[in-house]
Amino acid sequence: MSSTVTDNKATITAFIEALNHGVDGDEDWVKFLSPQVIDHNKIIFGEEDEPGAAIEGFRQQLAAFSRTEAEHSGILVQELIGEDDRIVARLRVVGTHTGYHVRMPEPTGRSCDVEQIWIFTLAAGRIAEIRAVSDRLGMFLQLGWDWPTVD
Repeated sequence: MSSTVTDNKATITAFIEALNHGVDGDEDWVKFLSPQVIDHNKIIFGEEDEPGAAIEGFRQQLAAFSRTEAEHSGILVQELIGEDDRIVARLRVVGTHTGYHVRMPEPTGRSCDVEQIWIFTLAAGRIAEIRAVSDRLGMFLQLGWDWPTVD
């Protein structure tokens, strides 16, 4: 049985809600990802482009950032657009750098508020692929991080 766009939007909404709770150690968000999920966005963590590597990338991100004291913090869905097995989510991501991060191991305690667009491909009701673009420069400037250099 194939999922509808409405079903897929509900899956993405539930995934993002679970990610927002994941900062407290709850990993309910993993059930929304195919074990073979591929994340095509490697700018921050540089994890291997292999099935399942995205799960560790999310764990690292959740460990590095916590929600702010503000009522509207975490990953906030601004808009969902769907067609067939793809859902595009326009998001506002608000958090504070409070934990280890590959690019900046020492927490800065600084907050950031950036816009991101994630494109999800779903298969059998689970997220199979993720592509994303975000305001990385804005995030790095707000957090006081050095821009990555190419070796």
